[in-house]
Amino acid sequence: MKLIIIYGPPAAGKLTVATEIARRTAFKVFHNHISIDCVAPVFDFGTPDFWEVVGDVRVAMISAAAREDISLIHTFCYEFLVDDEHFLKLIAAAEDNGGEVHLVLLHCDDDERRNRIGNESRVKIGKLTDPTSIGRPGKDINLTSPLPGRETLIIDTTSVPAEESAARIIEHFHLQTHVEPLCGE
Repeated sequence: MKLIIIYGPPAAGKLTVATEIARRTAFKVFHNHISIDCVAPVFDFGTPDFWEVVGDVRVAMISAAAREDISLIHTFCYEFLVDDEHFLKLIAAAEDNGGEVHLVLLHCDDDERRNRIGNESRVKIGKLTDPTSIGRPGKDINLTSPLPGRETLIIDTTSVPAEESAARIIEHFHLQTHVEPLCGE
């Protein structure tokens, strides 16, 4: 089992790139909002219980996938030095069950993120869509630094299309891609 964790700020292209990798490989996408959407009907968004259960769902899914040798791509927003414990639990969920973990940080300049944040694809699955939430002065939240102590592939998606970002990730981590059958096979 391989686990690719793609992290970065909202509208950096995490789910778009993850979907493109999945299209080219046998990986399944377990994106951030699947776990959030699972917990939100029961617990108030943002409460300590909400985040605890979201974390439990993510760890359980990754652990089970690793035990069953199902390769995953997981996406989420990592706040530097704030979310380290959660991030390390995600990594351990795979590695403790025989999995291999690769990290990818996507970032994008704020103007491009403002352009992307209201896209229909984001609205459709209930993602953050408020352009004023990007680059707010006085907000001291670091969503663009890599997790300390782990090798991370960093890609600036400002002008790099999802297809090229996916190709870089596949090549960098030597991921097996689907082989298209020849005509007549």
